[in-house]
Order: sequence, then C-alpha cells, then structure tokens
Amino acid sequence: MNRQLILPSLCALLLTAALTGCHGAPSGKNAAAAQAKVLVTTVKPVQRTFHNTVRAWGSVVGDPQHARAVSLAHGGQVVALRVTAGQTVKRGQPLLTLTPDPAAHNAFLQAQNALALARGELKRTEQLAAQRLATQSQLAAARKALADAQAALAAQRAMGGGAVEQVVRAPADGVVTALDVSLGQRVAANAPLLSFTPAHALIAQLGIQPQDGPALHPGMTVALRPVYGSTATFTGTLRVVGQSVDPQTRLVPTQVDLPARASARLVAGAALDAQIRTDAFTAWAVPREAVLHDDKGYYLFQVENGRAKRIEVTMRNPHGKTVGVEGSLDAKAPVIVLGVYELNDGDAVKESAK
Repeated sequence: MNRQLILPSLCALLLTAALTGCHGAPSGKNAAAAQAKVLVTTVKPVQRTFHNTVRAWGSVVGDPQHARAVSLAHGGQVVALRVTAGQTVKRGQPLLTLTPDPAAHNAFLQAQNALALARGELKRTEQLAAQRLATQSQLAAARKALADAQAALAAQRAMGGGAVEQVVRAPADGVVTALDVSLGQRVAANAPLLSFTPAHALIAQLGIQPQDGPALHPGMTVALRPVYGSTATFTGTLRVVGQSVDPQTRLVPTQVDLPARASARLVAGAALDAQIRTDAFTAWAVPREAVLHDDKGYYLFQVENGRAKRIEVTMRNPHGKTVGVEGSLDAKAPVIVLGVYELNDGDAVKESAK
C-alpha cells in the first residue's frame, strides 16, 4: 500500500479517537451526578375521617339562663364601689354600699309613727271595752290597725328605709359581669345596680357568617381557643343558632355551652376563636409539610419505583399538623415528607432509614 495513503488515514483515526475521549464518554464527576439520589423521609398515606368546620368568633358571657340583675326595692345613693366588672367574688362578699334616699327614710319614719299610734289606739280601745264603753267590733278594728302598722314597718325595714347605709353582697360565688352604676350616682327603686353570673354559669357567645348558618344545628361539637393569654383549648356544644343577623356585627349569633373546666379558667368578656364541626368526610391524612402548592394548585410526591411521582391533590382539611387531601394516591406508595422541596417529578430518591 502506498505510504502517502496510509499516513493521512492513520492521522484521521487518531484525531477521531482523541475527540471521542474528550466528549463521547461521561467524566467521573458527571457520572456521579447522573447517579445521585435525593435523600427523603416518607410516611404511608392513610384514610381518616375529618370534619368540615365553620369559623366563629366571640367572647365569654354570663349564661342568660342563670345570670341575674341585682337591684334594690328602694332608691338611694351609691357611696362605695367595692368591685369592678369582670371580677370574681365569693358568696357574701360586699359589692357596693348605698344610703337610702330621703323619701325611703321618710316612709320608714312614717311607718314607725303609724305603729306607735296603732299601739296607743289599741290600748285605749281595750280600756274602753273593759268599761263597756267600746264595742267588740271597735276592739277588733284597733287590733287590725296594729297588725297593719307592724306589717308596714317590716316592709319598710326590709327595703332598707331604716338603715343608715345598706351593703349589697354577692348572692353566691360568681362573676360581676357588669356594673350599671358609678360612685355618687343616685338610683331609683328597682333600678339595676350590677349584673351577676354564678360560678360555672358562663357560655360562649359567637358570631358566624350568614351563609354558614344553614349548615349548623344544636348539638354540634365546637373547639374553642382564647385569643389572648392562655393557649388551652376547650370543647363545647352548640346550644343555639340564631335565625337573624345581628345589625351591629352583621353576623348570626350562636351560643355554646362551655365545659366546667372552661368556666373555671375563663372570665367574662374573654375573646374566643372557635371552629364548629359540621359534616364528616373521609380523606387521605398526610403531614402538612408534605403538601406543596404552585400555580397549578396543591400537590405532593409519592415514591414509585425509586422515583418521585407528582400527585395533584385537593385540600379538604387544611388545619393542624395532619391535613386531609383528596387525589389519586396509591395506598401502598410512601408519601415524601422531608426533602420534598428539592424534588422534581421523576427525580431519583432514596428513603432514609427509620
């Protein structure tokens, strides 16, 4: 063979081999990257019963079935206030002090004078009857006048007309939910002085959006949480669902019975945030951090043949650490929880040892 033909051919083969060595085979770094797997932790999806909820807001108030307004049968002037609204009190504890008004004191004095007159008249009539100068009917009338005068004085004394000052005391252990008077104020007979609710007689007064009203009925379970202070949660029972919108709040009023431990720890006026459980449904229960969201909606990843598979889901219960979702999940395929933010659909994954 001619040497002039062999040398060019050999050079061409060597150049081709060199180029192949540079670009045809993956380097060690690229090969490792191609074989890399994302380390993830997983859980098995399970079906669980959830409840739809209705959000409500409100506060703790005295139970209207047990609350009472404290008043006096006579007028007077407030000379001392010993409590404030929202204060917890014990049975017999002084709440406020009044001095009777002049009219009440005058009525008491008149009753005293009438009693003294009736006693004197009865004594004189008895003396005349002993001398046969008065009839039995006159004696009976004098005795009746004395009895009437005694009853009138007792009534005035009961109304506080004879006292220099009258102390209003707590009728039982409970909470002063409102003060209707101020120091120095003159009050009329039977005017409310304060509102009082016995201990363990508190309820939750809540408001709901009008469109949520038809879904509610008495007896439903309500989860309540104080807005401020304590992080404790309580479970109550829906008692009343209003049938009209409150003109001030534009919400439908509802009432919730509180458990005994809530009444012992909450005070009247405390703000509450509530979730009312309505109808039940079944959904996949997965950790909240397993569910992602993008412009297409909610989704999660399951492990299928060692790779991440994107599953579109619908969020049914977004509350809590475990959420409820609906979608085409495989009950046997693990759901990826940790490492999910690093994944794309189809990425190779490796489950960490538990």
